[in-house]
Amino acid sequence: MTFDPTDAAFIADPYPVFARLRAVADVHENPALGLPVAVSHAACSAILRHRGLGRVWTDARPVEAFADFNLLHRNSLLENEPPTHTRLRRLVSAAFGRGHTERLRPWVESVAGELVARLASAIAADGSADLLAHVAGPLPVEVIAELLGVPAADRGLLQPWSNAIVKMYEYGLPEESAAAAERAAGEFVAYLRDLAAHRRRNPGDDLITDLVAVRDGSDRLSEDELVATAVLLLMAGHEATVNVIGNGVHALLTQRSEWERLSPELLPTAVEELIRYDAPLQLFERTATEPVEIAGHRVEPGTKIAALLGAAARDPEVFADPDRLDIGRTPNAHLGFGAGIHYCVGAPLARVEIAAALRALAERLPGLRLAGGPVRRPEFVIRGWASLPVTVD
Repeated sequence: MTFDPTDAAFIADPYPVFARLRAVADVHENPALGLPVAVSHAACSAILRHRGLGRVWTDARPVEAFADFNLLHRNSLLENEPPTHTRLRRLVSAAFGRGHTERLRPWVESVAGELVARLASAIAADGSADLLAHVAGPLPVEVIAELLGVPAADRGLLQPWSNAIVKMYEYGLPEESAAAAERAAGEFVAYLRDLAAHRRRNPGDDLITDLVAVRDGSDRLSEDELVATAVLLLMAGHEATVNVIGNGVHALLTQRSEWERLSPELLPTAVEELIRYDAPLQLFERTATEPVEIAGHRVEPGTKIAALLGAAARDPEVFADPDRLDIGRTPNAHLGFGAGIHYCVGAPLARVEIAAALRALAERLPGLRLAGGPVRRPEFVIRGWASLPVTVD
């Protein structure tokens, strides 16, 4: 039993397929992906936490065609294991931990309110408008740009770069998309080198300044590591947040009683439930550095296994009535931010963004409804909508 990650029907709703797979075994070989995949919460959690399974980066090939894409990943916190990961995480966490999330909280709430006001104006003018274009897409880009200290005039560059680069994480990518990803990586690397040089001369109240300045004794981030960290924050922060907001609002408006139940008191649990219910990142690969056994499946050194996070999030062994959206669900042991040493360093900021968007939408547009047919992105690994038209009563 398996699935085709390019099948449109599967992409539209993979969860019944995951349930059938879970009923048979925790781990399945998937010829289309070329690796085994775990579908139970226990097996996925084990993959994310097992120290014999790591993020072992293999350069995109041909190497000479992907110099900047590979540079970003060789130096990334996400693509390294201890001791390199330990060192990078210590430095990045020291910079990130200097109050940036709380510093940005009121600003994020203000920006979310402004974006929802523009959405309301667009709906009033045209009868409907795209939630992704007006709110879910711009909000995380604005937040990451503000976090990094990217000047307002340059912020329009970031989302196209991110969108192009993350296509490389899909399977069976066309050559032209791979070439576009490398061009975007090169432009982004060059831009961030210039921004880091500017911040060395002109420090500001932003994360790039802190990444430039952070020290652990004599240790510091190299320029390549600094650039890779900034790009990771944008790509992970933008792609996850835009799709949690898009997937989540679609789920809330489809299951109307949960939208009407949304309140300030339920925002914290609602954020976690939306991350769980329709996971923005469906698959996360790990590579064995030693012989490992996951749910009876042996993984040999140098071979890969993947955790299907969307399948883990619907496991009835962990979540009661897992196919039901429940914004008051607690506890909620989803794996949406990962687990173990690679747990998402930006998770607190992502939660602030999602909550701010939900609050602004519910307060300003309580009569929000879907309008017309949303268009789903054709990719499997990163799950989201290409457009999500909405209107109001």
